[in-house]
Order: sequence, then structure tokens, then C-alpha cells
Amino acid sequence: MRKFKSMHQAQRFLNAHAAFYNLFNLGRHLVSAENYRYLRLRAFST
Repeated sequence: MRKFKSMHQAQRFLNAHAAFYNLFNLGRHLVSAENYRYLRLRAFST
């Protein structure tokens, strides 16, 4: 909870951060390079 004034503020930040992390974290080791590029382009266009 460092640098957050309250637990509520930390939770709000983590909820927003988790949504973006899940969108852009594609698990590179699970897909081929061609599919990774396609998925990455789709995520950035969203």
C-alpha cells in the first residue's frame, strides 16, 4: 500500500490496472509469433 493514502484508493488503482494488464498481457510463450503480432495489434486498436 505504499504511496497510497487509503486502502480504498489502492484498490481503485489496482482494479483499473488489472483491466489493462489483462488486455495487453498476451502470454507470449503460448502463441506463435504471427498470432502474437495479430493479437497485439488488436489489443492496441481496442
